[in-house]
Amino acid sequence: MTTSQNLTSISESQIKLIDVQDLKALIDRQAVELVDVREADEYASERINGAILVPLSKFDPSQIHNSEDKQVVLYCRSGNRSHRAAEKLLDAGYAEVTHLKGGIMAWRSQGMPIKANKNAPISIMRQVQITAGSLVFFGTILSLIGFPQFMFLTGFVGAGLMFAGISNTCAMANLLSMLPYNKQR
Repeated sequence: MTTSQNLTSISESQIKLIDVQDLKALIDRQAVELVDVREADEYASERINGAILVPLSKFDPSQIHNSEDKQVVLYCRSGNRSHRAAEKLLDAGYAEVTHLKGGIMAWRSQGMPIKANKNAPISIMRQVQITAGSLVFFGTILSLIGFPQFMFLTGFVGAGLMFAGISNTCAMANLLSMLPYNKQR
Protein backbone atom coordinates (compact mmCIF):
# COMPACT_ATOMS: atom_id res chain seq x y z
CA MET A 1 0.00 0.00 0.00
CA THR A 2 1.40 3.40 -0.97
CA THR A 3 1.53 6.30 1.44
CA SER A 4 -1.26 8.18 -0.38
CA GLN A 5 -3.52 5.11 -0.23
CA ASN A 6 -2.76 4.77 3.47
CA LEU A 7 -3.62 8.44 4.11
CA THR A 8 -6.86 8.08 2.15
CA SER A 9 -7.96 5.09 4.20
CA ILE A 10 -7.06 6.86 7.44
CA SER A 11 -9.04 9.96 6.51
CA GLU A 12 -12.00 7.86 5.36
CA SER A 13 -12.16 6.21 8.77
CA GLN A 14 -12.14 9.66 10.39
CA ILE A 15 -15.14 10.82 8.36
CA LYS A 16 -18.33 9.68 10.05
CA LEU A 17 -21.86 9.60 8.69
CA ILE A 18 -24.86 10.58 10.78
CA ASP A 19 -28.42 9.70 9.83
CA VAL A 20 -31.37 12.07 9.92
CA GLN A 21 -32.83 10.76 13.20
CA ASP A 22 -29.53 11.02 15.08
CA LEU A 23 -28.94 14.55 13.76
CA LYS A 24 -32.45 15.57 14.80
CA ALA A 25 -31.71 14.29 18.31
CA LEU A 26 -28.49 16.35 18.45
CA ILE A 27 -30.37 19.44 17.26
CA ASP A 28 -33.10 18.92 19.87
CA ARG A 29 -30.41 18.68 22.59
CA GLN A 30 -28.62 21.75 21.12
CA ALA A 31 -25.49 19.63 20.94
CA VAL A 32 -24.54 20.33 17.32
CA GLU A 33 -22.72 22.96 15.29
CA LEU A 34 -24.54 22.45 12.00
CA VAL A 35 -22.67 23.64 8.90
CA ASP A 36 -24.26 23.97 5.45
CA VAL A 37 -21.55 23.72 2.76
CA ARG A 38 -23.86 24.42 -0.20
CA GLU A 39 -23.71 27.72 -2.06
CA ALA A 40 -25.38 30.90 -0.81
CA ASP A 41 -28.28 30.67 -3.27
CA GLU A 42 -29.11 27.13 -2.12
CA TYR A 43 -28.86 28.20 1.53
CA ALA A 44 -31.12 31.23 0.88
CA SER A 45 -33.72 28.97 -0.71
CA GLU A 46 -33.90 26.34 2.03
CA ARG A 47 -31.86 25.10 4.96
CA ILE A 48 -31.99 23.19 8.18
CA ASN A 49 -32.82 25.68 10.92
CA GLY A 50 -29.78 26.77 12.92
CA ALA A 51 -27.22 25.89 10.24
CA ILE A 52 -24.42 28.30 9.46
CA LEU A 53 -23.27 28.77 5.87
CA VAL A 54 -19.69 27.97 4.91
CA PRO A 55 -19.83 27.23 1.15
CA LEU A 56 -17.47 24.57 -0.13
CA SER A 57 -16.33 26.93 -2.90
CA LYS A 58 -14.95 29.29 -0.24
CA PHE A 59 -14.48 26.76 2.54
CA ASP A 60 -12.37 28.04 5.40
CA PRO A 61 -12.02 25.68 8.39
CA SER A 62 -11.37 28.67 10.68
CA GLN A 63 -15.02 29.72 10.22
CA ILE A 64 -16.18 26.58 12.01
CA HIS A 65 -16.35 26.74 15.77
CA ASN A 66 -15.03 23.52 17.24
CA SER A 67 -16.27 23.43 20.82
CA GLU A 68 -16.08 20.51 23.21
CA ASP A 69 -19.81 20.57 24.02
CA LYS A 70 -21.07 20.56 20.42
CA GLN A 71 -20.47 18.10 17.62
CA VAL A 72 -19.69 19.61 14.22
CA VAL A 73 -21.94 18.15 11.51
CA LEU A 74 -21.66 19.16 7.87
CA TYR A 75 -24.37 18.81 5.24
CA CYS A 76 -25.02 19.68 1.61
CA ARG A 77 -27.62 18.64 -0.94
CA SER A 78 -26.76 14.93 -1.15
CA GLY A 79 -23.58 14.30 0.84
CA ASN A 80 -20.87 14.73 -1.79
CA ARG A 81 -19.80 18.30 -1.01
CA SER A 82 -20.03 17.76 2.73
CA HIS A 83 -17.67 14.80 2.35
CA ARG A 84 -15.14 17.02 0.55
CA ALA A 85 -15.54 19.68 3.25
CA ALA A 86 -14.95 16.98 5.88
CA GLU A 87 -11.67 16.12 4.18
CA LYS A 88 -10.65 19.78 4.38
CA LEU A 89 -11.41 19.85 8.10
CA LEU A 90 -9.29 16.74 8.62
CA ASP A 91 -6.46 18.43 6.72
CA ALA A 92 -6.87 21.42 9.06
CA GLY A 93 -6.31 19.22 12.11
CA TYR A 94 -9.72 17.90 13.13
CA ALA A 95 -9.43 14.38 14.54
CA GLU A 96 -12.87 13.32 13.28
CA VAL A 97 -15.60 14.94 11.21
CA THR A 98 -19.27 14.02 10.75
CA HIS A 99 -21.57 14.75 7.85
CA LEU A 100 -25.24 14.06 7.17
CA LYS A 101 -25.88 10.90 5.17
CA GLY A 102 -27.89 11.86 2.10
CA GLY A 103 -27.73 15.59 2.85
CA ILE A 104 -30.72 17.88 2.98
CA MET A 105 -32.50 15.63 0.47
CA ALA A 106 -32.58 12.84 3.07
CA TRP A 107 -33.59 15.33 5.76
CA ARG A 108 -36.50 16.59 3.64
CA SER A 109 -37.55 13.08 2.54
CA GLN A 110 -38.06 12.11 6.18
CA GLY A 111 -40.35 15.07 6.78
CA MET A 112 -37.97 17.03 8.98
CA PRO A 113 -38.49 20.78 9.31
CA ILE A 114 -36.89 23.03 6.71
CA LYS A 115 -36.51 26.78 6.86
CA ALA A 116 -37.63 27.76 3.35
CA ASN A 117 -37.73 31.10 1.58
CA LYS A 118 -40.22 30.98 -1.28
CA ASN A 119 -39.02 34.43 -2.45
CA ALA A 120 -35.38 33.40 -2.87
CA PRO A 121 -34.11 33.58 -6.45
CA ILE A 122 -33.53 30.28 -8.21
CA SER A 123 -30.00 28.93 -8.01
CA ILE A 124 -27.27 30.45 -10.16
CA MET A 125 -26.67 27.13 -11.92
CA ARG A 126 -30.36 26.87 -12.88
CA GLN A 127 -30.16 30.45 -14.15
CA VAL A 128 -27.10 29.48 -16.23
CA GLN A 129 -28.93 26.46 -17.63
CA ILE A 130 -31.99 28.53 -18.53
CA THR A 131 -29.92 31.30 -20.13
CA ALA A 132 -27.55 29.01 -22.04
CA GLY A 133 -30.41 26.77 -23.16
CA SER A 134 -32.42 29.77 -24.36
CA LEU A 135 -29.47 31.18 -26.30
CA VAL A 136 -28.81 27.83 -27.98
CA PHE A 137 -32.48 27.22 -28.73
CA PHE A 138 -33.20 30.66 -30.19
CA GLY A 139 -29.85 30.79 -32.01
CA THR A 140 -30.70 27.48 -33.68
CA ILE A 141 -34.25 28.55 -34.58
CA LEU A 142 -33.06 31.89 -36.00
CA SER A 143 -30.34 30.19 -38.03
CA LEU A 144 -32.89 27.73 -39.47
CA ILE A 145 -35.40 30.41 -40.50
CA GLY A 146 -32.95 32.44 -42.53
CA PHE A 147 -30.40 34.04 -40.24
CA PRO A 148 -27.41 31.67 -40.46
CA GLN A 149 -25.12 34.08 -38.58
CA PHE A 150 -26.96 33.10 -35.36
CA MET A 151 -25.33 29.67 -35.56
CA PHE A 152 -22.21 31.44 -34.19
CA LEU A 153 -24.19 32.25 -31.04
CA THR A 154 -24.95 28.56 -30.60
CA GLY A 155 -21.29 27.65 -31.08
CA PHE A 156 -20.15 30.42 -28.73
CA VAL A 157 -22.45 29.23 -25.94
CA GLY A 158 -21.33 25.61 -26.48
CA ALA A 159 -17.67 26.64 -26.31
CA GLY A 160 -18.37 28.63 -23.14
CA LEU A 161 -20.01 25.63 -21.49
CA MET A 162 -17.09 23.39 -22.46
CA PHE A 163 -14.63 25.93 -21.03
CA ALA A 164 -16.69 26.19 -17.83
CA GLY A 165 -16.59 22.41 -17.40
CA ILE A 166 -12.87 22.13 -18.10
CA SER A 167 -11.77 25.11 -16.01
CA ASN A 168 -14.39 24.83 -13.25
CA THR A 169 -15.19 28.53 -13.71
CA CYS A 170 -18.34 29.88 -15.30
CA ALA A 171 -18.32 33.38 -16.78
CA MET A 172 -22.09 33.30 -17.25
CA ALA A 173 -22.63 32.41 -13.58
CA ASN A 174 -20.33 35.26 -12.58
CA LEU A 175 -22.29 37.68 -14.77
CA LEU A 176 -25.67 36.43 -13.53
CA SER A 177 -24.55 36.73 -9.90
CA MET A 178 -24.09 40.49 -10.48
CA LEU A 179 -27.78 40.98 -11.24
CA PRO A 180 -29.59 42.96 -8.50
CA TYR A 181 -31.93 40.14 -7.49
CA ASN A 182 -28.96 37.80 -7.02
CA LYS A 183 -27.06 40.29 -4.84
CA GLN A 184 -29.80 40.28 -2.19
CA ARG A 185 -28.58 36.92 -0.89
